[in-house]
Amino acid sequence: MIIEIDFGSEEALYLQLRNQIILGIAAAKFREGDTLPSVRQLAEDIGINMHTVNKAYTVLKQEGFVKVDRRKGAVIALDADKLRALGEMEEAMRVMLAKGICKGISREEVYRMIDEVYEEFGGS
Repeated sequence: MIIEIDFGSEEALYLQLRNQIILGIAAAKFREGDTLPSVRQLAEDIGINMHTVNKAYTVLKQEGFVKVDRRKGAVIALDADKLRALGEMEEAMRVMLAKGICKGISREEVYRMIDEVYEEFGGS
């Protein structure tokens, strides 16, 4: 599993880890039922604290991307709650679009970017 962490970023390490795993799921690098490395193993591989990995896994669990199995550890288990996911996306997009409008980014530029990202993850 290749996780890229930017130690110079202002973004919290656990959020970077969470985002990398979500990107991996979207790009089909991780599939339903795949087991993620143990907290200890991933912390050691990346060179971060075990508590940071644990926090990322906890957030992923709360958001419906993984479940924790006592024998297997963290397992990819996508939540079927589409309405909740749409609401969360809308909330996040409101802020991103407001920032873009403040910076003069056009609707066409936003649509083009959305299409490119969606296609990157195999969307139709």
